[in-house]
Amino acid sequence: MGRTPVVVALLLLLAGCAAENGAPAAEGTPSVEAPTVSAPPAVAGIEAEAVRLRSDVTAGRRLQVRIADTGSAPFTVTSVQLDTPGFAAVPPRDTATEFTPGRVIDLPVERGAVDCATPPDPAAARLTVVRPDGSTEELRVPLAGDTLARLHAQECAAVALLDVVDVRVEGLAGEGDTLAGDVVLTRRSGDDEIVVSELSPSVVLAPVPQRELPVRLAPGEQRLELPVTFDATRCDPHALAETKQPFVFPVRVTVGDGEDAVVDLPLDDGQRAQLQEFLTSACR
Repeated sequence: MGRTPVVVALLLLLAGCAAENGAPAAEGTPSVEAPTVSAPPAVAGIEAEAVRLRSDVTAGRRLQVRIADTGSAPFTVTSVQLDTPGFAAVPPRDTATEFTPGRVIDLPVERGAVDCATPPDPAAARLTVVRPDGSTEELRVPLAGDTLARLHAQECAAVALLDVVDVRVEGLAGEGDTLAGDVVLTRRSGDDEIVVSELSPSVVLAPVPQRELPVRLAPGEQRLELPVTFDATRCDPHALAETKQPFVFPVRVTVGDGEDAVVDLPLDDGQRAQLQEFLTSACR
C-alpha cells in the first residue's frame, strides 16, 4: 500500500512527458493536421516556368511549361506533367524534345479542373528526362512565375460568382444578318448588388449590349435582363479558319464590394448552331 503514491506520481510524470512530446495525455481522438505539400528542391541544370501564351487562352485549359537547360550537358525530355495543388491531375504528355545548354523550349500541357479548397502552391512539373548516357530520371522541378496562382484565383472567383448568380442566354433568335437575345442574370443567394460591367467579343463575333454598361441587379431584385445583338467583327478567311473559340464571350460581374469575376456566356449546342449560321450568313 505504501507504494501507491509513488506509482501515481510516476504515472503523472509519464503523462506529462507524453503531453510535452505531442502525444495525447488523455483518452480521445487526437487532432490531425492536414498534410502539406513541400516545395521541390531546385534541379541542377534544369529550370522551368509556367506560362500562358495568347494561343493557350483560346485553346481552353492548355498552358506551357517553359524549360531551360541551364547546365553544361544535353538531355531529352520524354514526358511532361503538371504536379500542382489546386488543380486536378492530368496524365503526362509524351514528347521527345532535345535540350542543349542554353536552349529554352515551351512544352504544352493540360491543367485539370480547379480545386478551390486547395491553394495552388507549390507549383511543380514532373519531367521524365533521358541523360546522354541513356539513363532515365523522373524529376519534380519547381515552376517559377505566378501563372498558375493567377489562373486559380480567376477560376475560383468565377466558381464563387456562380454560387451567387446564374448567368445564361435566352431568347436567341434572328434571320439573315440579324441575331439578338438576352443575357439573363438570376439571383441564387444573398441580396448584394450585382453589376455587369463588361461583355467581351470573340475574334469573329461581338455581343453588343442594347443598354449602356454597367447594368445592375439591385438588392431585392431577382432577375436582370440585358438585351444584346450580335455583330460579325471579322470575316477574313484567316480569322474564320484559325479561331478556336468563336463563341466564347467573357462577362465581367461584381457582387457587392467583392472583386470582379469573369465567366463565359454559357451556350448550348443549339445556340452555337444559331451563331454559326448567323456568322456564315453575315460573312457571305
